[in-house]
Amino acid sequence: MLTGRHSHRCGAWSNGSVLHPELPTFGSHFGRNGYATATIGKMHIGGSLQTAGFGDRPYGDFGGPCAHQPDPLSADGGMRSRTLDAGVSDIPEALLQEHAVARTAISWAREQRHRDPDQPWLLYTSFSRPHFPLTAPQRFFDRYYPKGVSEPRVGRSGDSADHPMTLGAIKGFRTAEVEPEEGRKARAAYFAAVDFLDEILGDFLAVMDNDGLLDNTIIVYTSDHGELAGEHGLWWKNTWHEGASRVPLIISTPAHREGKLAATTIDDPVSLADLFPTLCGLSGIDPPKGLDGLDLTNGVNGRTCATLVERPGVITEALVPRWGEGTEFRMLRTRSHKYIAFRDCPDLCFDLESDPDEQVNVLESGDERSDLKDHLMEGFSFEDVEERRKQETADRKSRYPARIHPQTPNQIVLGDGRLVEADAPLYRSEVLSSDLSNDLDDWT
Repeated sequence: MLTGRHSHRCGAWSNGSVLHPELPTFGSHFGRNGYATATIGKMHIGGSLQTAGFGDRPYGDFGGPCAHQPDPLSADGGMRSRTLDAGVSDIPEALLQEHAVARTAISWAREQRHRDPDQPWLLYTSFSRPHFPLTAPQRFFDRYYPKGVSEPRVGRSGDSADHPMTLGAIKGFRTAEVEPEEGRKARAAYFAAVDFLDEILGDFLAVMDNDGLLDNTIIVYTSDHGELAGEHGLWWKNTWHEGASRVPLIISTPAHREGKLAATTIDDPVSLADLFPTLCGLSGIDPPKGLDGLDLTNGVNGRTCATLVERPGVITEALVPRWGEGTEFRMLRTRSHKYIAFRDCPDLCFDLESDPDEQVNVLESGDERSDLKDHLMEGFSFEDVEERRKQETADRKSRYPARIHPQTPNQIVLGDGRLVEADAPLYRSEVLSSDLSNDLDDWT
């Protein structure tokens, strides 16, 4: 997303991959075009390169436990904890990562306006929820549990139920161990986390708007992955299913908010790789060469986006054998179909118009869909990419090794330049009392 390139062309192999400094990101590119830039929140990048080309990074996960704040009273934080400990957050709401991101972002925007009111800015805010831990304040969880939570739309069924990658994901995420009531509670907690983030974003944008910081500002809302939440017998991500790979992308311009431009819906599949060139197009900046994404500016402004209509589909890559040898895959998503090619597993293809729940692998009926596979695999080789992954990972870790080793999820940069643990009071604190009802005479 940051580079506008497919994963294998930017080294985005997994969480913790090192982002090469020579690759332009929309942070570095806008900075070179006169913008003040900042990234605030989770980044999931590794090594000693932690700014991704942005001018400021006051708060976030500087190579540590990836921003996601487990509850201090939760279990060991392993796979089973993700659903077993779903529910009401034990962390005081004001100390949750989402509040910290919003507060820090508002402060940065105000300070930037103070420093140079005429300089344009780009602010990337990255919130943790609704990612696990599946916890939220009580008022949100009570909306869905024990009443109000739905069952997964589709169960563990269909032609891909016993596919090697499906079986690997079930084993790796230990989802077969999730009991029905545990799953219902976890789904309720996920819905609660979504609602909580909605409230955070509403408050965040209201303050920004009240301060006049949105008058000439484009707002983009998107996500890095979805959540299966029990669909197909699976939880979490790293699969080809719609629940995991289909994410929101909402773009709001001042003209939209002023009623000068009607909102439109783009039905063609788009990609996170499209975000970089689209930000450039909306801002009147020439994009760098070598991007894989398309500029969606015409579509955002209600006009026909010819290049989008001509594109056969968008590509998603998962090129680490997380679910077993040969489970690496490359996926083409068109308006009507999805083709998934694996390194060493049977390919899959679904007709999403007639089969939105991805139950029938059309390849088993003799429909080879060679047109889709040819486009998907053009100029791409799993073997070549695997060799590149190994070499690139070793080289970048050697050249840019991590020299900071955080102990808690988030860190913050102090005014004197020191980086300190932001979540130390939650995880590395001195406990003053374990029973306030015994130590405070008026505690109820």
